[in-house]
Parts: sequence; C-alpha cells; structure tokens
Amino acid sequence: MLVNKKIISRFSQYREVLLKFQEMGLSKIFSNVLGDAVGVTSAQVRKDFSLHGISGNKRGGYQIEDLLHELRSILGKDKVHHVVVVGIGNLGRALIQYTGFDKEGIQIVAGFDIDPAKVNKRNRIPVYHLDELNKYVCENQIQIGVLAVPDAAAQSVCNIMVDSDIKGILNFAQIRLIAPEDVVINSVFLQMELENVIYFVNAMENKCTRCRSS
Repeated sequence: MLVNKKIISRFSQYREVLLKFQEMGLSKIFSNVLGDAVGVTSAQVRKDFSLHGISGNKRGGYQIEDLLHELRSILGKDKVHHVVVVGIGNLGRALIQYTGFDKEGIQIVAGFDIDPAKVNKRNRIPVYHLDELNKYVCENQIQIGVLAVPDAAAQSVCNIMVDSDIKGILNFAQIRLIAPEDVVINSVFLQMELENVIYFVNAMENKCTRCRSS
C-alpha cells in the first residue's frame, strides 16, 4: 500500500518516539501521548495507523512492542537494504564513511565516480568507476542509490542509474530529476531547507524587535 511522504515521515517519528518510551521501561502508550510527542493530534495518530490496519484499545492504548514491530515492517526495517552512492565528492565521501546507517538496517556497500583518481576497490566500502555501476547493480541486486553529483551531471547520471535498474534514488543535486513512474526519487534541496530556516529565524528576530520597540 502506497501512502504519501508526510505519513511516512510521521511513521519514522512515531518509531523514534516509541523507542525512547521503550527505553524508559514503558510497554503501553496512548494515541494522545504519542501525538503530543510528535506534534499531531491523537485522531491523526489513529488515522495513520488505521491505514495499515493497526488498531489500539481505548482503555489499554497500544502495545509499544507490537507497534514497533508493525512500523519496522512498514518502514522496511525488518531487513537490510543495500545502497550505493554515486558521486564521491565531499558529500558522497561523508556518506560512505558514516557508520550510523548500519544500526537502521541500511548498508552502503559501494561508491561510484567518474574520476579514476577516486576509484579504490580496497576500501572498507569500495569505490568503482561509474562504468561498472550496471554490472555491480545487476550482480548484487541493488535497488537503491544515492545521487551526490554536481547539478550539471545529475540528470545524465540519474539516467545511468535508472538504466542500471535502480528503483529508488535519494537525490542531493539541487535540480528536479526526470525518471520513469516506477522509479522513486526523493530530492533533498539543502539550500532551500537552509533558506527556510534563515527566513523563520529572521522573522522571529524582526517580531522580537517590534515587540521591544513598542
């Protein structure tokens, strides 16, 4: 069942909150408590869960372990996902060196770049030339890739990834990519996100200034 990105984002937030409550020794939780922790109404929590047939008890609430089991399955946390990174610049290098993905069931297994100087197959996570992407993806049944190349090359590299049968792409290039309908692309526009933060910080400062001067 496909749901929109906002719901998936909330599922991730629910899971993080539930893990914290479980670490605190709790075994049950009510929708209003979970909603308050995430910043949504209890009705929204129940509606989100109902999309996947998850129901609670008005008096007893939800069993945290049962919820976590369901959310692990929904978010694909019940198996290890192998991921490749295409583009080994500063961002790509940081991604393949980051070890925190492993505990979340995400394993970056290889990097790819067009620059021969960056190729190193002896690394803990080997880096191959981009020409080898198709063969590697086919042999290792990779479905997910991270695209971390300059904007000018992003669409052409995206095409190569799609032709290699990559079905999901996390895009860090600051352009919108075009791909077939059966390929999922999630773009992270870092500059836009930072500009949003700057705007709201400036708006809050201006509001405080007006308050002080009034």
